[in-house]
Amino acid sequence: MICAGIFDITIAIFLQLYYTLKSLGLRQYQMEAVKQRVKEVIISALELEDVTPEDIVDSAPLFGEGLGLDSIDALELGLALKKEFGVEFSSDNTENFASVNALAEYITAEKAKDKKND
Repeated sequence: MICAGIFDITIAIFLQLYYTLKSLGLRQYQMEAVKQRVKEVIISALELEDVTPEDIVDSAPLFGEGLGLDSIDALELGLALKKEFGVEFSSDNTENFASVNALAEYITAEKAKDKKND
């Protein structure tokens, strides 16, 4: 009887760990997919002919020394990302445009808020 109880607890812990890890893996996969799509939107919206998604480093700055974007590019990119992901960007929250990582994190967080509100 005690062995059966310990077995049940062990199975429950294992299943909880399994589903937690599975969820984390799925979120990581989703984040990578968002990053890839953000890169594609950057390239198409800004007509960067000689740039591929592989050329854009996720953590590299998009402005200045990084990809070299400027404020006009930011406006165009914001509109393109809004169209693609349905997410609003505000002008006072410029850190969301710091890198592909920052954009993907912001988009993912906003989409999660939308799901909770539905």
